[in-house]
Amino acid sequence: MTQPGLFEDASEKPLAFRMRPRTLDEILGQEHLLAPGKPLRTLIDRDRLPPLILWGPPGTGKTTLALAVARATRQRFVPFSAVTAGVPELRKQIEAAREALRLGQRTILFIDEIHRFNKAQQDALLPHVEDGTVTLIGATTENPSFEVNPALRSRARTFVLRSLEPDHVRTILVRALGDQERGLGKPPDAVPEAVMDLLVDASGGDARVALASLEAVVQAGIKTPESARDLLGRREQPYDKAGESHFDVISAFIKSIRGSDPDAAIYWLARMLEGGEDPLFIARRLVIAAAEDVGNAAPMALLLATSAFQAVHQIGMPEARIPLAQATTYLATAPKSNAAYLAIDRALADVRDRPPCAVPLHLRNAPTTFMKTLGYGREYRYPHDFPGAFEPTQAYLPEGVPRHSYYDPTDRGSEDAIARRLVHWRALREAVARDASAPPAAGEDGSAL
Repeated sequence: MTQPGLFEDASEKPLAFRMRPRTLDEILGQEHLLAPGKPLRTLIDRDRLPPLILWGPPGTGKTTLALAVARATRQRFVPFSAVTAGVPELRKQIEAAREALRLGQRTILFIDEIHRFNKAQQDALLPHVEDGTVTLIGATTENPSFEVNPALRSRARTFVLRSLEPDHVRTILVRALGDQERGLGKPPDAVPEAVMDLLVDASGGDARVALASLEAVVQAGIKTPESARDLLGRREQPYDKAGESHFDVISAFIKSIRGSDPDAAIYWLARMLEGGEDPLFIARRLVIAAAEDVGNAAPMALLLATSAFQAVHQIGMPEARIPLAQATTYLATAPKSNAAYLAIDRALADVRDRPPCAVPLHLRNAPTTFMKTLGYGREYRYPHDFPGAFEPTQAYLPEGVPRHSYYDPTDRGSEDAIARRLVHWRALREAVARDASAPPAAGEDGSAL
């Protein structure tokens, strides 16, 4: 038996409910899944539907798609909310599905917001999904890789729904405006083009938001974008500080800085601040970016980023946005080098792969007389006693550890001067090494001079 209200007359329901597509062909924006010949459409048309996880942003048609699948395959459709129902109710629905199956009727168990089921609840589904008692369709706005148990995920096919394009949203609004049966039954000019443009833009690709806004505008008799904006209020940016958007947006932010695009970096900074992200989290990532991606090409970057972190800590929002913006734009426009970052990782790899090596005696500190008698610090050459504060014969690596160029500076920004100094010092060391390895000059009697 189908849940009451899902297929019955819905004339008193909200516009978004009334205009829900009834067939697969009416669903817009998911052609990559539902166009003829596409994998999901083929599975549905052949009535060979496996368990499904539908992942996508709000308002992209996850519930609508599940309902259309139920109609296309003539299965019972049992909606189940992971927010309001638990395992006892789930067991009742499983028993009802098992009884229906005995009578020859298959059941689609549609679990909305399946990511809100805990591990035990998700595990409770497994045997009934495996034995075919129910055909599971789970819907989620969160990345299934993180929010759905691997055991359940491995038994289901995951399909990704996309945000609707502006043309899709506009088509949905025009249909709803003129539809005499389920829509508003209004002429095309009932909503001016400029207001329609605003509704499309304000929807963010969410059909539910778009239709709710259209209904409100028509009911209020709105004729100008300004009035529509006042009616609809401020649009909230979708951002989940504990979910995938948190990681996606900070990733885009850091990559924009690394890619030297200050405008993109500022945009992602604004997205995070508007979404309520912890400004100290952003500041910490700026400190990391300063060392990892700018490095010695612009040594002030780390100082500025650290100062921005301190400023954010001291003043808080909303003023903290200003030092964050300063640090962001500085890092994005600074010359870039990851040479220091690569150097430590190369050195760590060598340290892990080699047995421990003793510190050479001449590099050890000798705070006591006894340590001096053991040779600690003996033959250490103080670099400042030599020209250019550089003594080319002194070794600083342990015996047996070959010299590697862990640090390979670029020719960008301040690192260009560092690179030139290293080339000069390396040449001095090599010259000393050549002289030391050359055979001694011979005297007239053949003895060494």
